Amino acid sequence: MKVVCILSGGMDSTTAMYQMHNRGHKVTALTFDYGQRHAKEIGCARAVCRQLDVPHTVVNLSGITKLLGGSALTADVEVPEGHYAEENMRATVVPNRNMIMLGVAAANAIAIKADAVMFAAHAGDHAVYPDCRLEFVHAVETAINVGNYEHIAVIAPFIHYSKTQIVQIGLEEGVPYHLTWSCYKGEDVACGRCGTCTERLEAFHLAGIEDPIEYQDREYWKTVIK
Repeated sequence: MKVVCILSGGMDSTTAMYQMHNRGHKVTALTFDYGQRHAKEIGCARAVCRQLDVPHTVVNLSGITKLLGGSALTADVEVPEGHYAEENMRATVVPNRNMIMLGVAAANAIAIKADAVMFAAHAGDHAVYPDCRLEFVHAVETAINVGNYEHIAVIAPFIHYSKTQIVQIGLEEGVPYHLTWSCYKGEDVACGRCGTCTERLEAFHLAGIEDPIEYQDREYWKTVIK
């Protein structure tokens, strides 16, 4: 297949792209700048694509940031700390983010005659993000194909996978996790305390390997896991 991958620069989307690439599919990548405070992930996406020699485009959607409300990822709102499944993590929801990204990716897929678009929603996202659930994947694929003449599949390969399983797959696929970024706080070093840091550190621990990126606090996650 020819696949347009939505690549944030984080570990999930990087693993998904590596897996698709290693299976022999023709991969291109789109990364979205939507005014996120953790824009460091964009540079990580560029580095990963250079590593794989994958065509990569950064799509500038920063003009819509002011329309997206008070998400902790795009506004002057404190990023919550704690476990990813906690209620306070809803502050990190960016309204309709995946619909926006998948719509742009699908248009690009049609233009370059690709077969599919891919994004890396996973089972751990379901508690917090409505647009990372299976019913959303089915609905958005239906909408894309009702609205266009061409058929574009929407692939979410990790929709039933845990973060730990993603790490295990990534290790098998040779993913350079040292080039990826997950922290939401937008600092030079990952905080180790926001929801995505704690989930990532827990996943690497359960996979039996140390996360290769640097953290301000590597121990906090142990105090908040269920």
